[in-house]
Amino acid sequence: MARPEGNLGPVELTYDSLAEPQIAAALGGVPTWTLSEGSLVRLFEFRSYKEALVFAAAVGWVADKLNHHPDILIGYQKVRIATVTHDTGGLTAYDFELARRIDALADLD
Repeated sequence: MARPEGNLGPVELTYDSLAEPQIAAALGGVPTWTLSEGSLVRLFEFRSYKEALVFAAAVGWVADKLNHHPDILIGYQKVRIATVTHDTGGLTAYDFELARRIDALADLD
């Protein structure tokens, strides 16, 4: 399955670990995400605990459809998402694709 990725052209969704230059380039497509301890991370803030919980459930649904499951930490009015491909011990195209899909959910608000 190929997917366009900005200026990078079509990128295969594979579980191959990305090299540092590839990660740096892919970060441009998800500017609100950061790297932390080898994971791609973003903190989302909401007006209520209920909104945060509903968002986390939607993330779970999207992640399951992609078959790529992030760590989700739900707090009061906050949801922290961290994604890394555990099987490869690093970031893959799936991590960045999942981040884009989660961003699309957040834009629905």
